Amino acid sequence: MASFVEPRSRKVRILATLGPASNTPEMIERLFRAGADAFRVNMSHGAQAGHAETIAHIRGLEKALGRPTTILVDLQGPKLRVGSFAEGRANLQTGAQFVLDRDKAPGDAARVCLPHRELFVALEEGSRLLLDDGKLVLRVTEAGHDRIVTRVEVGGVLSNNKGLNVPDVVVPLAALTEKDRSDLAFALDHDIDWVALSFVQRPDDVAEARRLIQGRAALLAKIEKPAAIERLEGILELADAVMVARGDLGVELPPQDVPPAQKRIVECARRMGRPVVVATQMLESMIKSPSPTRAEVSDVATAIYDGADAVMLSAESAAGDWPEESVAMMNSIANAVERDPGYSARVHFTETRPDPTTADALAEAAGEIAKTVSAAAIICFTMSGSTARRVARERPSVPLLVLTPKAETARRLGLLWGVHAVRTRDVSSFEEMIAKSKRMALRHGIAKAGDRVIIMAGVPFGTPGSTNVLHVARIVGDELKRHQAD
Repeated sequence: MASFVEPRSRKVRILATLGPASNTPEMIERLFRAGADAFRVNMSHGAQAGHAETIAHIRGLEKALGRPTTILVDLQGPKLRVGSFAEGRANLQTGAQFVLDRDKAPGDAARVCLPHRELFVALEEGSRLLLDDGKLVLRVTEAGHDRIVTRVEVGGVLSNNKGLNVPDVVVPLAALTEKDRSDLAFALDHDIDWVALSFVQRPDDVAEARRLIQGRAALLAKIEKPAAIERLEGILELADAVMVARGDLGVELPPQDVPPAQKRIVECARRMGRPVVVATQMLESMIKSPSPTRAEVSDVATAIYDGADAVMLSAESAAGDWPEESVAMMNSIANAVERDPGYSARVHFTETRPDPTTADALAEAAGEIAKTVSAAAIICFTMSGSTARRVARERPSVPLLVLTPKAETARRLGLLWGVHAVRTRDVSSFEEMIAKSKRMALRHGIAKAGDRVIIMAGVPFGTPGSTNVLHVARIVGDELKRHQAD
């Protein structure tokens, strides 16, 4: 059925994480109305039963509003942790020796158990170990099958089961744990739209997830390890989208290296035509404060100027005191950036060369024609969403109205820059395509009488991946009076 929710005035999408502060039907609707285009369900927290209720609430909102709504389930991935201490914690002195071993006995200031046998074969002399989100730093001086000797470079108090990051080596661990496999099966059984894969180090990690998903959801690869940046293009070849996961990335990289890494990931994703999400600590202070810092506002704006498809809220909307206000603030920042006269030039700074295909050539032409004839919108018919992705990659200056008969396609497009996706009946002829395009443009407030629109589709109709038609049409204004049902 067609949707009649007014399209967003901005192009960048907002992905809001749901949690204890925001997973009720009432708050989910408030977040949507404040500007959330898609919702993230974080499998690192909570039980599957609770997440099932949250997913049901989102689908309930979708039904009430008649608007395709996007759900992303974020898998936890492997979590490396040290063991426990006899006194619950130990003070590691800078310059001292500290040993990680496979002895399960409680640790002290000289040693602790490391319950990840894979690390004993991966680490080598000179490797860094970052503990407790990088607060403590160890340097490996000797590595063996049962014992890793380190020197404490940055000391401090280390308590039970604190996290461990290994930035300098590819850890011989699969990206999917048994918990992740269970959570993935749960997510697919609940018809979610996107799966976010954590702990991606190599293209093979993405390939394994794709094999398990079997096309039942789109796959987003989280870039949170230096090893993934080194293999970025290979990962993007296999993923449907990518996330700049600045949390772990900011632990494993020096802070000053994170902004260049973010720009590189965004640029590479845009060049390859993959949606890219920028995430973590975007409006961090709004977890407790009703307003952000100016630095946070600038951070969000920079991601939007760089042309990210979506910006994400984490704890701000999931567990903070001001979830609705956080979404509204991100919405306000996005609108302000996109009103900037210099925004279009900035967002086109990254060159996106079309592939030598008819579909890519038409997608590039659509944006240019829209500017030349001052069109009000680009309208595309799609089964798989590939036409919409090609057009969005070019960052056109006008709204992109996507019409599809498939609910799963409309939902998956919720992370795509500039797209307003509508589920509607398919067309069977060229004349029907033109007539429906005009009606839907009027019905959704994207165009008015006298406006031109650019229409894209594939002939024969209903064949995925066959985009080969571009047509310019003028709207008369009485199209809705002659035809009511879509």
